[in-house]
Amino acid sequence: MAALKKSGAYRQLLESMYSMIALLFILVACIELCNAAAAVDVYRLIQYDMSGSPFGSRFAALNHHAASLHFPPGADLSRTVLIIPLRELNITFVREYINQKKPLGGLLFLLPQVFSFENGGNKQIHEKEKLKNVLAELEQLLIHANIPYPVYFAFENDEIDTVLSDIKKNDAIGQPATATTGGYKLVIPTPEPKKVASPTITNIQGWLSGLKGDVDANQLPTIAVVASYDTFGAAPALSLGSDSNGSGIVALLEVARLFSLLYSNPRTRGRYNLLFGLTSGGPYNYNGTQKWLRSFDQRLRESIDYAICLNSIGSWDNELWIHVSKPPENAYIKQIFEGFSNVAEELDLKVGLKHKKINISNPRVAWEHEQFSRLRVTAATLSEISVAPELLEGTGGLFDSRQFVNETAIIRGVKLVAESLARHIYGHQGKNVQIFADDSSLAVNPSYVQSWLDLLSRTPRVAPFISKNDPFVMALKKELADHTDEVTVQNEILEGIFTFYDSTHTRLNIYQVASVTFDLLLLLVLGSYLIVLFSFLVITTRGLDDLISLFRRPPSRKVKTA
Repeated sequence: MAALKKSGAYRQLLESMYSMIALLFILVACIELCNAAAAVDVYRLIQYDMSGSPFGSRFAALNHHAASLHFPPGADLSRTVLIIPLRELNITFVREYINQKKPLGGLLFLLPQVFSFENGGNKQIHEKEKLKNVLAELEQLLIHANIPYPVYFAFENDEIDTVLSDIKKNDAIGQPATATTGGYKLVIPTPEPKKVASPTITNIQGWLSGLKGDVDANQLPTIAVVASYDTFGAAPALSLGSDSNGSGIVALLEVARLFSLLYSNPRTRGRYNLLFGLTSGGPYNYNGTQKWLRSFDQRLRESIDYAICLNSIGSWDNELWIHVSKPPENAYIKQIFEGFSNVAEELDLKVGLKHKKINISNPRVAWEHEQFSRLRVTAATLSEISVAPELLEGTGGLFDSRQFVNETAIIRGVKLVAESLARHIYGHQGKNVQIFADDSSLAVNPSYVQSWLDLLSRTPRVAPFISKNDPFVMALKKELADHTDEVTVQNEILEGIFTFYDSTHTRLNIYQVASVTFDLLLLLVLGSYLIVLFSFLVITTRGLDDLISLFRRPPSRKVKTA
């Protein structure tokens, strides 16, 4: 009978212990579920070295509390991540913190959806332009600074907007997030970035052979149409370059398609070879173009009548510029400019000429055609940009998205280039002859232009992070092969003054953390519950005397010895 009572008491004790353990698991689970506030995709500020000097964000891991721009004066931000929406950006504040190297845990910039891969919605044009200009200024500040903490970009959404609203309320009442007060914590558990070893650049070329006649095709003059396809921006995973130079790539592919139709018929094939080149390394002194040209033999370089490089032709209104290195008085330059000017006048467009002399002692290359000019090949760049950009400027940054590019502008640019080349090839200079008329079988295809522009506007193309077998590179190769012959691919190592680091895209976890006061209160409640439960179990199984005996002072050793 006593054994049964004892067994029942043990069973009751075990059941109570199971209940207590289950309760603890429920409490812990509830706490964990309540902690998770949001998880968003974030894009890290580029990290690179130029001539051994560090630039960009030098760290990637985050584990700091979050704050808004409404933090109290004099607050210690050394372990705080500032969340700054682009709409509320104070560029002076950011420049001051960066230039004066003030302590900061990190920066998270929130970009409007207008800059995302998808359509930006029905934002008004003037608001788009204002945000674009602000983002362009911020981007130039960030990529030319050495920032000793993580910097990330994310897109606005309902989750992160709710979190930011709560953070602003706490900051407004003078209660920023700390270990004592609680708040929100931003966590990115990622390893520190490593150098990108031997980054590759890939050049793709395709030929359309001219009508041989009595001479070898290799002895025919050549016209080259060239465009650089890669980009550079503050965030490599967001550097889409819809205009720079997605528009140039689209124009080159459409020009290749149009001339493939002409050259497919021996009766309309011209007595010029056409060389189409898709080059890489554009933002880095057109490193890929230089390697591509140096791979030509002397006879091929001498056969090039002239090269036309296409750069940023997707957001112009009524005027394009032809940039050259040779003086405007040069006979070849005159011929090129007059040919384009005549066609532009018929299309109700304007074409201007910009001359910029090359400084041979300076390795800096502002335009792609300058790499041709250094090898004494006549070349020009067609662009909507009137002034030569600085290094790493205008190379497809965060603001260069699909919403700011007009496919109509690209179509007009394609028609200008195609008609000018055709009149030069077929000897129709000065004649009002439209080979690529809108209502003909050789008309520019708007659907083709739009589809490729959409694809390029969804594809980041920063050269160090594109492998030679990247699907995008393979797609360019296949498309060029559909319109040209003898397509070849050249893989080279990106050389020069640049070193790049990985870790460009990751996931940010936002946790709502409780204050220390809450933790202590929770600990007190759990401790009290366990003490009461323990006392109850001892009394019901062993009696009150046993419970009291647990708290009695044991007899001293002297008494025991006596």
